Amino acid sequence: MKVIKKAAVFCGSSTGSDPVYSKACLELARLLNKHKISLVYGGGNIGLMGILADEMLRLESEVIGVIPQKLVDIELAHTGLTQLHIVHTMHERKALMMELADIFIVLPGGIGTLDEFFEVFTWQLLEYHSKKISVLNINGFYDQLILFIQSIIKKGFLNQSQIKSLIISDSPPELIMSLLA
Repeated sequence: MKVIKKAAVFCGSSTGSDPVYSKACLELARLLNKHKISLVYGGGNIGLMGILADEMLRLESEVIGVIPQKLVDIELAHTGLTQLHIVHTMHERKALMMELADIFIVLPGGIGTLDEFFEVFTWQLLEYHSKKISVLNINGFYDQLILFIQSIIKKGFLNQSQIKSLIISDSPPELIMSLLA
């Protein structure tokens, strides 16, 4: 079993339309805390990001935020974190999060979350890193994305062996067990 010290979590800056997403964030925070895994995330104080960070802090876990100055300027930065790295660009944010993390977890979110997922997945395929990437498919949130990726495979733009590196889980406990295996 690999020791995981820090998990980068990509998730929404909103909470979404179903409270199940927020509940899953809280459950994931408790599980990360239980396994002594620190959180690396986008540094925001709103949405699922804020819920996850607040719960990790409540549990006295280490929480490391990485946020571009532009978002700090519009008062979206979480000010109570263990560490807050302020960078210039979104690309610098993703690069630093990748450097700091041992694994990646993708929760429900919007275009920014998808951008982060596809970038770390691309980096993995190009062997810039060999870290595990997991997708928490809460209530089927990512079902259509998974079908789309399978379509890319069928059309010959991705190999089946490349997608096997992704861990798709329906619940936080299942996800944590897969990551720790």
